[in-house]
Amino acid sequence: MKVALFGAGRIGKVHAHSIKMDPRAELIAVADVMSDAAEALAQEHEIAARSADDVFADDDIDAILIATSTNTHADLIEAGVAAGKAIFCEKPIDLSLARAHQVRTIAARHDKPMMMGFNRRFDPNFVALKAKLEAGEIGRGELLSVTSYDPGPPPVSYIEVSGGLFRDMMIHDFDMCAFLFGMPQSVMAHGTCLVDPAIGAVGDIDTGVVVLTYEDGRLATIRNSRRAAYGYDQRVEVLGSDGALAAENALENTVVTATAEGVVSAKPVHFFLERYMRAFQIEWSAFVDACVNGTPIPATIQDGVNALVLAEAANQSLAEGQPVRITTELTGG
Repeated sequence: MKVALFGAGRIGKVHAHSIKMDPRAELIAVADVMSDAAEALAQEHEIAARSADDVFADDDIDAILIATSTNTHADLIEAGVAAGKAIFCEKPIDLSLARAHQVRTIAARHDKPMMMGFNRRFDPNFVALKAKLEAGEIGRGELLSVTSYDPGPPPVSYIEVSGGLFRDMMIHDFDMCAFLFGMPQSVMAHGTCLVDPAIGAVGDIDTGVVVLTYEDGRLATIRNSRRAAYGYDQRVEVLGSDGALAAENALENTVVTATAEGVVSAKPVHFFLERYMRAFQIEWSAFVDACVNGTPIPATIQDGVNALVLAEAANQSLAEGQPVRITTELTGG
């Protein structure tokens, strides 16, 4: 399967590595509006740096992977559909829910696989937790807690175009809640700026807590911060009627020192590259499976719409100071 990569930035480099790890896929081209970045990545992988028009016009290219800035995702998906390519797109579909709905309508008419990039669905720890939950090992899951703290905030220049904490950072956690518990009935958000006042100055928050309420009474909480001095904190816990499940942090090493003064272990790994590299590889292989073997898409365009719906609801809830109900009109489902 011949693949072209859109985006030669940090996440594009991660995906380039994942593509090359699967022997069923061949990365043959990279496209990026930043020509220097495209040329550098092309040289690293001994492939061609090409324009977007060239990629879409090349019938030998079977699939495209979109890892560009968010504001380009929807247009590239539409162009990929028109060109008859299988499509893998990083989250989110777009910063606009209305635009995401348009893309879903177009995608519904596409006869090739189309998958959203929610890499945490493929983390072996979270996958194992979901399997145990669905097998009933802790009875009925009742309280879900998702923790996601970055080691430090990104540049304010990034914050300004990111769509905000709920759309940019917490969208992974909204998807994890939907992955484990399904779509909630309502969303209540709280947020503040504690890490960097410059983030607040551009209209965003850097610390947030969201409560999701389900129709049957179950609850889910999400905690986000742009700063954790000890590393990249990524945990999921589920309390059930008969017990609890927990997926803990990946640590820098597994050595534990126990002395009379206490017991000490290593810190969590520093950031998402170290934490989720294996998940990115499994995710890409799942997409190739869908393209080559016709297996079901494990993260669909509808999943992308659902996560964006929850992010939009959180923004609305934060602005209004009250819960926002999730309706089928918002999800389109």
